[in-house]
Amino acid sequence: MPLDTLNSLGFAKPPSETRVVVAMSGGVDSSVVAAELKSQGYDVVGVTLQLYDHGAALARKGACCAGVDIHDARRVAESMGFPHYVLDYENIFRDAVIEEFAESYLAGATPVPCIRCNERVKFKDLLETARDLDADCMATGHYIQRKTGARGPELHMAGDPNRDQSYFLFSTTPEQLSYLRFPLGHLTSKAETRALAAKHGLAVADKPDSQDICFVPNGNYASVIEKLRPGAGEPGEIVDMAGNRLAEHRGVIHYTIGQRRGLGIGGLADPLYVVRLDPDKRQVVVGPKEALARRTVPVREINWLGDTPLAPGQEIPIRTRIRSTRPPAEAILRPLADGTAEVDLLTAEEGVSPGQACVFYAPEGTRVLGGGWIWRGAPR
Repeated sequence: MPLDTLNSLGFAKPPSETRVVVAMSGGVDSSVVAAELKSQGYDVVGVTLQLYDHGAALARKGACCAGVDIHDARRVAESMGFPHYVLDYENIFRDAVIEEFAESYLAGATPVPCIRCNERVKFKDLLETARDLDADCMATGHYIQRKTGARGPELHMAGDPNRDQSYFLFSTTPEQLSYLRFPLGHLTSKAETRALAAKHGLAVADKPDSQDICFVPNGNYASVIEKLRPGAGEPGEIVDMAGNRLAEHRGVIHYTIGQRRGLGIGGLADPLYVVRLDPDKRQVVVGPKEALARRTVPVREINWLGDTPLAPGQEIPIRTRIRSTRPPAEAILRPLADGTAEVDLLTAEEGVSPGQACVFYAPEGTRVLGGGWIWRGAPR
């Protein structure tokens, strides 16, 4: 290969001389990435993380990184003829992800542990492991695109808006982005991915997508918190916005901002929603739907991927997403002197909760400009 010709991963050398570590969850996406790269002649090394007790994981279906998934990843590696390693990251995962998840919930926030896992485990410790294996890059099965811009690699939304995972990868740093590759990001449907899996004869071609957070079986967050923090589900009062007692609840951890059902409040003409959680007073504060609307969102721990640095006093037109299931909406980003920022939404949104991510996008096009974490902020 001529030195001025880049291979499909962006290196000026033949695929056979390009080592790539593929982060394999055992699902169809990462399996296809590994199989495709191997078929193109790359020096592929598969790595799967064991994030919690292997025996307990075997019983969980619909969760990523479970024991059966480790087995599936190994089978793919054997069928395609590349080495595969399982790394025990249980302690790292507990310290970096699960413990914070529990503390955030106890503080009345709504955490997004999948983002922290990408930030603190997969794109940090695993990425360093890939470097230790002398890999030229690390590839994943995420649906997001890495494009080369005028000032280096840029992060862009996936070709398929329905599978775009940019919300979960906003904290990817420029240094990490230079080392990462996302071979599926340009695909326009999951059917294309499954067709590639079938082409390679992969046993996971028809495997269902994971739905639950890997350590939260059946989506029951409260049961996990109670196991991690015994006594966390202490009862308290449900009060209106004026502080009047309306009912008793069974623990703040059982409620989320915007929740309407299961409040146990009857006899009222208009429905009430959870508008605030006060774990210190063990109170669930409820109010009318309009009380959920927010125009200003305080954000901290900002990861910025724009071409020019953020500075206080700027007013940057962006689009933003505060939930992974919502499309980006027009907003203004205002950096503050203390390193935090405010995002002013042009149209108020409901259910904005501390602990969620607020992801920034360019006003037009698909570029991801970074993001931060929503917090309560200082009174203004």
